[in-house]
Amino acid sequence: MLPGCKSFAFLAAVVGATGSIPAHAETIRVSIDKLVFSPVNISAKVGDTIEWVNADILAHTATVKGDWDVTIPPKKTASYVLKKAGDVDYYCRFHPNMKGHIAVAPK
Repeated sequence: MLPGCKSFAFLAAVVGATGSIPAHAETIRVSIDKLVFSPVNISAKVGDTIEWVNADILAHTATVKGDWDVTIPPKKTASYVLKKAGDVDYYCRFHPNMKGHIAVAPK
């Protein structure tokens, strides 16, 4: 069998069995530096992971009022898997001037 044929055969079997190619979830990185989420606005899909990398010496949160709340310790990373489609505005509970926006598309 030629190199790469096994993976092509597997992909053909998956597509044949399901009628589609399986979706691949992504990890989207947001940095936190000097009390700022960057990038402020991101686009993602249901199932994607948002990963916040906190370069500050202070703890932060990524909080959606009435929904999820992720604590990001100083000099650490924290993440959240997006579960539903729609526009999401989040902020830091400790520093309410820190805000971000995620446009979440369906899978």
